[in-house]
Amino acid sequence: MARNVHFDLLAPLYDRLMQSPDPARLRDLLDLPSSGEPSPGWMLDAGGGTGRVAAQICPYVQRLVISDLSQPMLRQAGQKGCLLPAQARAERLPFEDNFFNRILVVDAFHHFGDQPGAARELARVLAPGGRLVIEEPDIRRLGVKLIALGEALLMMASRFRTPDWMRGLLVRCGLDTHIETDQATAWIIGVK
Repeated sequence: MARNVHFDLLAPLYDRLMQSPDPARLRDLLDLPSSGEPSPGWMLDAGGGTGRVAAQICPYVQRLVISDLSQPMLRQAGQKGCLLPAQARAERLPFEDNFFNRILVVDAFHHFGDQPGAARELARVLAPGGRLVIEEPDIRRLGVKLIALGEALLMMASRFRTPDWMRGLLVRCGLDTHIETDQATAWIIGVK
């Protein structure tokens, strides 16, 4: 299974190197309860790496699967206790149709080799009424363009897309979508 080996090498340090997004913002975007009983059903964190983000969401969902290609990253995720790791390519998810009530993709979509294929798969495994949230650096911002250049120099094969481009993918997959932005981050939200 081909993958970006940069993440295998970074796995032991990744949680310390990367800043986690605001869990309250993600809960709101995912339409999860902020207190009380967790949201019923399953959630997927696609391209979730070490689970640094998913671990913060665990108390708000009944079951959470984290998928990634990097086995070293998934070993780190497995140590967080509440996550069910699955080695999988976003373009070929090993889950039944309509399985997940919520899907989250944080800072990973630009690493997916076949982005239209990944969008189709994410839409396929999303249950009717379910919500998909993709958080990506906004390539229209200068700082993000510099990050994209750095990843290109490191031969990471990243392909950063504009929020409108990603929204178009989700619309073609049959999802009702909208975009939210804040400084250098964009959230593309799709509901099935």
